[in-house]
Amino acid sequence: MSEAKKQLRAQAFERRKAAFLLHGLESSRKIAAYGLDFLNAPSGATVSGFAAINDEIDPRPLMMWLQAEGCKLALPVMQGKGKPLLMRSWSPGDAMATAAWGIAEPMDDKPAVDPDVVLVPLLAFDARGYRLGYGGGFYDRTLARLRKIKPVIAVGLAYDELRVDAVPVESYDERLDWVLTPSGPVHCLDS
Repeated sequence: MSEAKKQLRAQAFERRKAAFLLHGLESSRKIAAYGLDFLNAPSGATVSGFAAINDEIDPRPLMMWLQAEGCKLALPVMQGKGKPLLMRSWSPGDAMATAAWGIAEPMDDKPAVDPDVVLVPLLAFDARGYRLGYGGGFYDRTLARLRKIKPVIAVGLAYDELRVDAVPVESYDERLDWVLTPSGPVHCLDS
């Protein structure tokens, strides 16, 4: 891990905690109100979210709205260090397993899917669509795998306070197409 990423990660954890304390669950309601209409995703698209931990924005209100609009839902399952995430079908109310770091994951009886849209947690993002995650590379490997087999739209979910001028980039980092914040969607630019 580069020293620049390590320093930014420490700062970003503090900024995200402060944003969560300031905005709380209202941020989740605001991003749900925007929905994903700005993507022009096909009807019936499969959207993979995530089970929020700690002070991440909770995507559940958005995902419940998407399901009501006809989207199919999925959540990630960790397959091990150095491997991409496996996305499994999910619906609100499904029984869940508890994985590393207390993350809730769909049970093994749920089918694996390749989503059209991937909602991505993050610690920091920039206008180019680069994100800073926790350092495990799970989403980078997942997006790289999916983008080899089909068009996929990656949407980061973040508090507005997590935007930075530039995220340090390494060769394996996958870009986001959009970031959805409580103040609205941000289209990531090629620059």
